[in-house]
Amino acid sequence: MEVLRPTLIRIGGRIYRKNNIRQQTYPNEEEDDFYAGPGDPTDEPCDAFIVEETERGFQCAVEVPSPLYKYIIGKKGETRRRLETETRTSISIPKPGIEGQIVITGQQRSGVISARTRIDVLAESFRKKQPFTHFLSFALNQPVIQEKFVQFKAEVLEKCSKDHGVNSSLFQNPAKLHLTIGTLVLLNEQEIQKACELLQRSKEDFIDKTVGGKSLTVEVAGIEYMNDDPAMIDVLYAKVHMKDGSDKLQLIADRLMEQFVTSGLMMREWDRVKLHATIMNTLFRKDTNVEEQNNTTTGKSSFKERETFDGRNILKIFENYYFGELQLNSVHLSQRFSTDSSGYYTTSGQVTFS
Repeated sequence: MEVLRPTLIRIGGRIYRKNNIRQQTYPNEEEDDFYAGPGDPTDEPCDAFIVEETERGFQCAVEVPSPLYKYIIGKKGETRRRLETETRTSISIPKPGIEGQIVITGQQRSGVISARTRIDVLAESFRKKQPFTHFLSFALNQPVIQEKFVQFKAEVLEKCSKDHGVNSSLFQNPAKLHLTIGTLVLLNEQEIQKACELLQRSKEDFIDKTVGGKSLTVEVAGIEYMNDDPAMIDVLYAKVHMKDGSDKLQLIADRLMEQFVTSGLMMREWDRVKLHATIMNTLFRKDTNVEEQNNTTTGKSSFKERETFDGRNILKIFENYYFGELQLNSVHLSQRFSTDSSGYYTTSGQVTFS
């Protein structure tokens, strides 16, 4: 770690410095036995949350999704006991699977503040290791696009099936063609509701002003890949752009990403959203439920051995393939590993802007 440029963690609108903690490693130590480090309780920031004075001392409550409780409890309760001992507090955690507040009580205000801050750091650290659960998307599965995509697939298999790794299992499900704006880790209904409310607020703040009450006419045309060697491709994309050449779609996608990153619901993956739709992915070989994963994803990625494919002929023959034009008039909060009655991802929330 660079001493003068320590890692920073954003929690609840505040930025914390992540200090390098020297830890001993024990055989068979489980991942959830994580320790935030003691520090000096009096130096911990306290204006980001409320500490109440009670008859017996002080108390602070923190909202933590139930899937993260185990990381605060730790292996055989070790993490919680260590936090309680070092901060001289008592930490009450709801039963597994039950949503509620973690309540910290103690005789010293500084101890309660220290425990609260460390719980925040623990929760944020392990949230980043969770696989993403939802993603913001524009659906690109209108009939005309699906039809052209099926035609593209047939032509690729007819002309390029002898190329290394190219077969029918690589192709996206036509009903799930989409443009991803960003991925989210939403661990309970409250967080899903928060994301839905933020999406609605984004519509009122800037989407309506950008589109002027009209749907966006976009074209899906041309293909590209993101790794270095066209002979060893993992993911092939179709490019998406506004038909009139404007940057309205890019502006909406970028503002949405910025809004959700600022709220803490989304991790920044790129400076700008790349407007593209996955059409071939080597992860589809083994798991037909795999969604588009840009080179990095929010949370923990599930590593699988990937057999690349040789896309040189595909790129040469279909470089400017035209998948068609469509009208976009909604943004979806889509649920990962799901399917609705139309064949698209189940929608946890959406906004329509025309």
